[in-house]
Amino acid sequence: MAPYIFMEKNGIHIIDLHKTVVKIDEAAAALKQIVKSGRRVLFVATKKQAKDVVAETVAAVNMPYVTERWPGGMLTNFPTIRKAVKKMATIDKFTADGTYDNFSKREKLQISRQRAKLEKNLGSIADLTRLPAAIFVVDVQKEANAVKEAKRLNIPVFAMVDTCCDPTDIDYVIPANDDATKSIAVVLEAVTAAIAEGLTERKLEKEKEAAEAPKKEDREAKPRIRKVVKAESAKAPAAEAVETPAAAEAPAAEAAAE
Repeated sequence: MAPYIFMEKNGIHIIDLHKTVVKIDEAAAALKQIVKSGRRVLFVATKKQAKDVVAETVAAVNMPYVTERWPGGMLTNFPTIRKAVKKMATIDKFTADGTYDNFSKREKLQISRQRAKLEKNLGSIADLTRLPAAIFVVDVQKEANAVKEAKRLNIPVFAMVDTCCDPTDIDYVIPANDDATKSIAVVLEAVTAAIAEGLTERKLEKEKEAAEAPKKEDREAKPRIRKVVKAESAKAPAAEAVETPAAAEAPAAEAAAE
């Protein structure tokens, strides 16, 4: 992290905030493009200082996040995680259609405990139906397993990296204090603002495409109509030519009769 350190004072490394601002802008621009293309970003922050901030800020832009224990193999063994999420959906279905009422008291207790456990660990990624396009990590040392899985699958890693960490495996480094809640909040606000812009632009593009679709169909239909009209007009003289000899033979037949 030496390139991002401004100075050392009383045994404490001070981060160069000018470089932090530049790196935040780079990360925000990249995340905006990812979201604009319709893909999703997974936020990972299981440390106490970051949990609540990440859950509140990221939920506002409807992105998946992990703030409890990182489920081992969440990325590298994603189908198994999806099965656990589907199990949670099945329990909800039992509750909705009345099947849950047919279970015994003990079964109900077991199911409710299982549902609560799944909700705690996987509830925030229930909408993540495929692998994320990128992950955003707070504290790369604590979330080392998440970074390893992402690198193994070639998923870009965005991360807040403190002076005590190694930024080698991070694609988009944001040098910042990852132990202070306020520091985490400032970075997340900048990042989620860019994601919100990307989502808005994508929505506007979709609306524009939907509005232009009927006009495009009309433009494509007009050449087809012209071709049909030309084809019919080309057939018309041939039909007349067939009728002409018959018309010419009529006077000759009348003359022969006389």
